[in-house]
Amino acid sequence: MPTFEFLYDFSSPYSYLAATQVEALAQRTGAQVVYRPIVLGGLFKAIGSGPPMKNSVKNVWMGKDLQRWAELYGVPFRFSPHFPLNTIAAMRLVLVDEKHAAQVTKEAYSAMWSEGLNLSEPQVISTIAARAGLDAKSAMAAIENQAIKDRLRANTDDAIARGVFGAPTFFVGDEMHWGNDRLQFVESALRRIA
Repeated sequence: MPTFEFLYDFSSPYSYLAATQVEALAQRTGAQVVYRPIVLGGLFKAIGSGPPMKNSVKNVWMGKDLQRWAELYGVPFRFSPHFPLNTIAAMRLVLVDEKHAAQVTKEAYSAMWSEGLNLSEPQVISTIAARAGLDAKSAMAAIENQAIKDRLRANTDDAIARGVFGAPTFFVGDEMHWGNDRLQFVESALRRIA
């Protein structure tokens, strides 16, 4: 079965939009999604970049563009009242149990970009864990485990080494695609190897 990697940070609204589409893309192509949370702040620092929303002109345009994409996909979207925020603990939750990675990702993105919840609050993270089918108490303990912290750091370091410069980023083998608007290229790459 072909696979494709989905690299993302919950603080990225374009990654939220992509996350609403990756499972359908996987079904259409017979592929499997590999969820790889990364720390965008760490990536930006390492490559000497910054978030696109730092530019006030681009920021106005992005607000409209994000809404257009949400309407095209038929998904709810409202800009998080807590943006920017530290999503590291929530992203560690994805790594607690690989079988729940897709559901944790879905619930966390919904909490932040649809419900307007604060992903830096432990109670919100605990609720996401429960919604995703994890034992919330065990999951909250696991996200403080050094091995989980190290995996998130390793995902980010690996992304930097592979030339990633933003999120969402997708890999089909070594072929990199950046951006929510590149999903058609991801699909084409998957069909070539199927």
